[in-house]
Amino acid sequence: MNVAIATCLKLPEVDVDAPLLHDALVARGVRPTLAAWDDPTADFASPRLCVIRSTWNYWLPGNLERFLAWVDRTAATTTLLNPARVVRWNLHKRYLLELANAGVPVVPTELVERGDARPLVEVMRALGAERVVVKPAVSAGSFDTMKVEANNLDEGEQHLRAVASRGDVLVQPYVTSVEGWGERSLVCIDGTITHAIRKNPRFGGEHESVSPALPIEPDERALAERALSNVPEPLLYARIDMARDEHGAPVLMELELVEPSLFLAQAPAALERFADAIASRAG
Repeated sequence: MNVAIATCLKLPEVDVDAPLLHDALVARGVRPTLAAWDDPTADFASPRLCVIRSTWNYWLPGNLERFLAWVDRTAATTTLLNPARVVRWNLHKRYLLELANAGVPVVPTELVERGDARPLVEVMRALGAERVVVKPAVSAGSFDTMKVEANNLDEGEQHLRAVASRGDVLVQPYVTSVEGWGERSLVCIDGTITHAIRKNPRFGGEHESVSPALPIEPDERALAERALSNVPEPLLYARIDMARDEHGAPVLMELELVEPSLFLAQAPAALERFADAIASRAG
């Protein structure tokens, strides 16, 4: 059973999930091959299955349309997971507005479209926020993500203008609970929420600090399930990032369905479930 594990030619950081998944698949008789989506010589047609994992440069200038073309091309020749329709829906964080409109508790979000000249103070006023996070609507990690408040408002305005000159931008209130309670990431493998971890906030490519696996609170699980119920197709994997609002209720920050780290080292049972799910689909 051959399976392609999609990555990219130049990883911006180490994929710590990759060796764990490789060994777990080999133990199940699966032959996993790391193949870069941006390598024109890579073979994605022969394997029975292609699992998108560390394609972490898709958002770089000039790459997005190429990546989407690769997604469509690969989905036409093999089984792509997560599916192409999900990938296209999830790449642009506009989906947060769609989920909010569907009744999912989401961090309030203003979409500043490319070329929109609205001043940042006006966007902040619309959100009723004195501190905000400004980030590209298509990106990965913490690239071009900036916290803006009164003492760096001019710098934040320049940042918004620069990012909006290249693409769409999200502006969201800064959720203070990420500094104490932390940002929680719940991981879902093959339809089951398997574990949660705590992350510290990071900006502009800072190092990410990750906790051991944590118990999942009932309201966190309920939010994750509610968000996932709005996804258009079944998923092999998902990561649901959330924080708590000023009233202590969990709110969705991001729903990661394309290439999220799944923190498999923190949850061996999740690794086993992930490998089982891939092996069953490949066989």
